[in-house]
Order: sequence, then C-alpha cells, then structure tokens
Amino acid sequence: MRKITWVMAVLLLGITSACTSTPSLQQYYVANSENPNFLTLDLPVGLLNIQKAQLTEEQKEGLGSLKKLNVLAFKKTDANAADFQKEKAVIKSILKNEDFTELMKMNTEFGKATIKYLGDDDAIDEVVIYGDNEDKGFLVVRVLGKNMNPARMVQFVQVLEKSDYQGGELSKIAEFMK
Repeated sequence: MRKITWVMAVLLLGITSACTSTPSLQQYYVANSENPNFLTLDLPVGLLNIQKAQLTEEQKEGLGSLKKLNVLAFKKTDANAADFQKEKAVIKSILKNEDFTELMKMNTEFGKATIKYLGDDDAIDEVVIYGDNEDKGFLVVRVLGKNMNPARMVQFVQVLEKSDYQGGELSKIAEFMK
C-alpha cells in the first residue's frame, strides 16, 4: 500500500510540475507565430548587407560566428493592453531561467533593455535581447550562432551600425512598432 501511495505522489508531482513549467523561448516563439498581436521574423545575418571590407578583423570574426536573428515583437494597443501585461510577464518568466546569464541592462530610446545569453562564457550559442516600453510593446531578438564570444557583443553592435539593410524585413519591425 505504501508503495502505491509513493508512486501516486511521484506521478502527481510530475504532472503538477509539467503543467506549471515555463515554456522555452523557442516554444514561446512558435506558439505565438500566428498570434495577430505579434510580428515574427527569421532573418539570416546576410540580410544585414554588411560590407566586410569595412570591418576590423575582430568584427569579421564576431560576424562569422552569427547565423541568424529571430525577432518577436508585440505591439501594444488599447485593445490588447491586458494581453500585453500577460505576455510580458511570460517572457520575463522565461528569461529568469537560471540557464540565461545576464550580460547587461540598459535604458534606450525605446525603453528598458536586457541582454542575456545561453552557453559558456567563452562559447555562446544564443544571445537574447529583450526590450519593452509600456506604451509601444516589447521586442525579443534571439541572436543565434556558434561559439559566439561575450566580448564580441560590442563588435556585433558596431557591425549592426555599419549594416545597410535597405529596409526589407528589418523595416517591418520599425513599421510594426510605430
């Protein structure tokens, strides 16, 4: 009888924890890809149209470790204000996962932003840039690559400043968040 009670307790604990677990960031992206409140984009690094001849060797090395960007943006409106608060809480819960290491926090023109990463200190596999604004919404960018280096994140920002993306997919983000 004790064995059955113990097994039932373990099963109940497993079911309860499975029901309350936070989705991964990838699962969250997929779950919201058809939600009209969200804009989702998968962008290859080549779309940034970066002139490699203008880059330093460190910048070229940093760029070479990048593969693609996944963008998820939620545009807040009066009609979806409650959804905005709910979805923002879900994203923040996902990013509180101990697997994410915080790289930096900043205040930007758009709002507050946080940069976190997954992986080892010298070999990052994913960088997550999260920013929100109570009036406009939030934006989550997953920078996917292989063996990215945290010290190269400054290089990545400098490379982005030199990009000449000519509108296209990236302009959809700016237009969506207006």
